[in-house]
Amino acid sequence: MKIVRFTQKEKIGWGVLENDFVRPLKGDPFGEIEIDKHKIDLKKLRLLAAAQPSKIVLAGLNYKDHAKELGMELPKEPVIFMKPPTAVTGDQDKVYYPFGVKQLDYEAELALIIKRKAKFVKIEHAREYILGYTCLNDITARDLQKKDGQWTRAKSFDSFCPIGPWIETEIDPLHLKIQAILNGNVMQNSDTSNMIFSPEYLVAYISQIMTLLPGDVISTGTPHGVGALKPKDTIEIKIQGIGSLVNKIVAVD
Repeated sequence: MKIVRFTQKEKIGWGVLENDFVRPLKGDPFGEIEIDKHKIDLKKLRLLAAAQPSKIVLAGLNYKDHAKELGMELPKEPVIFMKPPTAVTGDQDKVYYPFGVKQLDYEAELALIIKRKAKFVKIEHAREYILGYTCLNDITARDLQKKDGQWTRAKSFDSFCPIGPWIETEIDPLHLKIQAILNGNVMQNSDTSNMIFSPEYLVAYISQIMTLLPGDVISTGTPHGVGALKPKDTIEIKIQGIGSLVNKIVAVD
C-alpha cells in the first residue's frame, strides 16, 4: 500500500495511491487506517513530503560499501545525528544551494516512518512501530561539515531533507536496489542488503535514547558513491519497490 500526503484546494490530507487515483483516509495513517470510498484523480492533487515529523534521526556510515570507500572500520554501534523538521521538502520541490557553500552533496537513503509512540522498544518488536518506507536525500554542505567538525549546520538548511514520493508499507527493507541518479547518470548504485544496522535495529537503538513519535523519520544511511551537486542539477533518489524522489537544485542569490 502506498500512502500519500497531499494538498487539494489548500486542504492537507492523507490517502492511498491506487494507480492514477488517490483514496483519501479518514484522518491520518498512524492509527487504524480507514479508507474513504470515493477517489480523486491524482492530477487534481499536489503531493507533499511523505512525512511531517517532529524530528528526523539519521544513521551515518551504515553501509559496508560506503565504509570501504572511505577506508573506515565498520562501526560497532550506530552513529546517529539529526535534522530539523524545517529541512523537510517533497518530491519535485526545489533544493536550495545556499550562498557561500562550496560543496553540496547528495546522499541516497532509505527512510522509515514511525507508526506509533516508541520508547524502549525491543528489536523483536520494532517492526510493529514502522508504518512503512520512503526515499530520502540527505543533502549535505560538505565543506561546512569539514569546517565545523560536527554535522548540524551542514545538514540542517531549509530544503536539505527531501522525503517522498510516498510511504510504501509492503516491502522487505533489506533487499532493495538503491540509486542516486544525477542528470540521468547513475552515481550511487547499491543494495540495502549492504546495511550494517537494520531498520529494526535502528528503531530499537534510537528508542532507548529518545521517544519516537508517530510520523517521525529514521533514515538508514547512504551507500558508496556520494557526490557533489551544482545549481540547475536534477537529482533522483530511486529505490526498488518504492519509486523515485526527484528534486531540482536552485541557487540562493
